[in-house]
Amino acid sequence: MKYLIAGLGNIGPEYELTRHNAGFLILDRLADGENLKWESNRLAFTSLLKHKGRQIHLIKPSTYMNLSGKAVNYWMKELKIPKENLLVVVDDIALPFGKLRMKARGSDAGHNGLKNIAELTGGQNFARLRFGIGNDFPSGRQIDYVLGRWSQQEIDSLPEAMDRATNMITSFCTIGLEKTMNQFNQ
Repeated sequence: MKYLIAGLGNIGPEYELTRHNAGFLILDRLADGENLKWESNRLAFTSLLKHKGRQIHLIKPSTYMNLSGKAVNYWMKELKIPKENLLVVVDDIALPFGKLRMKARGSDAGHNGLKNIAELTGGQNFARLRFGIGNDFPSGRQIDYVLGRWSQQEIDSLPEAMDRATNMITSFCTIGLEKTMNQFNQ
């Protein structure tokens, strides 16, 4: 069985350790833990994790956040992966820092990466793993916050939260969406 896990973020050193790159960071954590290497491919950096008889294709779109759907749509078709085997890993300001929530579908909630994926893959019916980045910003400063760097306190707590996220990803691919949501959603 094949799965596509898309971690969302923006390419470039200026975005590397920003809250909006939580999807990239989580996939990097998963790849590092499995000693996987990233390859620069069409529209994305890609890696392949073989886990319990599954082929788990990891992608970090190189299209920038707002055009993530181009990469996701391309790789779904290229690898012939059905939409029910797609999981998008994304930052979420509606959740407190480090809180994780897997959902079968939902609105884009103003997230341009999710919006573009829905537009190019034919709707919101794809699983997503939302990583809480909190919303500790003054009115009108959302962009500065999500594109801002993690606080030291957040950096200290990131490894534990990212490890929970990587466990949720491999669980999604082995025991399925419903059982993973029941086991991990907080």
